[in-house]
Amino acid sequence: MANTKSAIKAARKTVRLTARNKATKTKLKTLHKKFLTAANGEDKEAAKSAAKAYASAMDKATKSGVVHKNAASRAKAKTAKVVFAK
Repeated sequence: MANTKSAIKAARKTVRLTARNKATKTKLKTLHKKFLTAANGEDKEAAKSAAKAYASAMDKATKSGVVHKNAASRAKAKTAKVVFAK
C-alpha cells in the first residue's frame, strides 16, 4: 500500500485512468470488428461509415493518450486501404 500522501493520490489516479483506458480500448476493438464485418459484406456504404466511426474513435483515443499516434495512423491507413479497394 502507498505510504505518502502523493503516492495514495497517484494510486487513486491510476485506478481511474486504467478504467478509462480499458473502456476506450474495448470500444476500439468493437468498432474494428464492426468494420471488418461490414468490409466483408457487400454494402460499400456500411463499410465506409464503419471505417469513419473507427477512425474517429481512434483519433479520440490518440488525443487522450490511450493509443500512440503512429499506431492510430497505421490502423486508419489499413481501414482506408480496405474501403477504397472496393
